Order: sequence, then structure tokens, then C-alpha cells
Amino acid sequence: MKRKWLLVMISIMTAIVLAACGAGDKKDSDKSGDAGADTGGSEDGGQFRIGMEAGYPPFNWTQQNDANGAVKIADNAEYAGGYDVQMAKKIAEGLGKELVIVKMEWDGLVPALQSNKIDAIIAGMSPTEERKQTIDFTENYYTSDFVMVIKKGSKYEKAKSIQDFSGAKITSQLNTSNYNVIDQIKDVQKQTAMDNFPAMRVALEAGKIDGYVAERPEGISAAAANDKFAYVAFEEGFDTDPSNTSIAVGLRKGEANLDKINEILKGISEDDRQTMMEEAIQQQPAAQ
Repeated sequence: MKRKWLLVMISIMTAIVLAACGAGDKKDSDKSGDAGADTGGSEDGGQFRIGMEAGYPPFNWTQQNDANGAVKIADNAEYAGGYDVQMAKKIAEGLGKELVIVKMEWDGLVPALQSNKIDAIIAGMSPTEERKQTIDFTENYYTSDFVMVIKKGSKYEKAKSIQDFSGAKITSQLNTSNYNVIDQIKDVQKQTAMDNFPAMRVALEAGKIDGYVAERPEGISAAAANDKFAYVAFEEGFDTDPSNTSIAVGLRKGEANLDKINEILKGISEDDRQTMMEEAIQQQPAAQ
């Protein structure tokens, strides 16, 4: 009787141990499965997140609808349009990813890229040597030159050289090569840098400045948006590195997609690029 009872107890204990081991195995398996799910969830799922100001026409601007191929801005009811947006769409398509536009201040673009908040900067940014110290750049996707935006009918309208602006009140955008080259004008009254070109247009019309340095597309845009504006294309212009008037895609150091994006850009002809810019100039909101 005691032996029978002992066998029963052994059977019960064995069952308990096996059940516990099975539960443990299942728990470990569940943990492994959860870890795999978390890893997958940390990826962007094929998104290509682009940072831009959406306030730098004709390269990029903000509008209220999706007209002319504009893309909705992330976490925002507005849309981004412009040359940069159309270029970003081509790159995202070539990468097989969903384009996401992230609107932010100019000074926040590089930090956002470095902290993985965005995947690239497509924002009319020049690949200067200073910027190359912190981020990488693709081949250029647009090349321009510097002009001076002025009021039509002013004494500067017939200027041929940058030195014709000696004594003038001149500004440009904060933390850009546009602003740095102003120092090449002798006796210039260099004004405080401004955040964006719309603010400069307001200051110019109000007579607070005599002109501002910009790339040619902005000069064309300003003159098209306001018949009181004109721009000077210099015969004797600024001494500047070609990289200061070129535009490229900014990427994190060591970005794996660099070669692929360069390949995509190489497939966009110069004629197509000029057509895209002409369309952007025509389509930009007049208020920009």
C-alpha cells in the first residue's frame, strides 16, 4: 500500500515538473517572439523621411492642398510643394519607399538628421566644406549662382558689380553661404541675417534693406511674385566656391543609400531638372 502511494506521488511530481518546464519553454518562446516584433517595429517600414523648411521658394514652400503634386506634411494639415518636393518624390520612388515630409526650422535640419529623426535633407542646401565635416552629400541636383534682389527703380537696378552695392544695407539668410559672401562688398552695411526669404521680401518692400543675396531661382521668384522687385545678375560677382551655389541631398555620415541616390539623380536629365525648376517658379504661391 505504501509502495503504491509512493508511485502515485512520484507520478504527480513528475507531471508538475514537466508542466513547469513546458510553461517555461513557452514563456521563453514568447519573449523571443516579442523581441522579434519589437525589432521589426523599430524600423520605419519603408518610409523616406525628408527634412525641409517648406518656406524657401521655389525650392520648397507650404500650401493648403495637394495641387501640383504637393505632399502632405507629417503631423500637419498643410502640404509642401516646390522643386525639392518633386525631386524628393523621384528619389523616394527610386528607393521604393514612401515619401514623408517633415517641416522644421533651417537650423534644426542637420541635428534632426544626425539624431535619426529624418533620413535626408532635401531643402535647397549647399554642400559646403563646413557642412561636409558633419554630414555627407550626394551629387548636386541643382546648380545656380548668386544674385541681388532689389526694389525695381532703385539706384541699384543697373548695378553690374557687387561693389556697386558699397554702402548699401544688405542681408541674407541665417547660417548660409549667401550671408557670408556679403563681406566681399566694400563698405557694405551688413544687416542682421533673417530666417527666411519671405521675411526679406517684406523688409525690402518696407525699405528696411536695399537688397538681399539669393540664388537665381529666388530672384526670379521674387520678381514674379511682386512687380516692385527685380534682381541683379552680376557681371563681376561674388568670389565663391561652386559648392556654395550648388544644391545636394544631405545624408548621415556613412549612409548606405548614398550610391543608390546618386544613381537615381544621374537618371534625371538636365532638361528635366530645368523643367522642374521652371514649373516650381510658376506654381509657387504668390504670397511666398
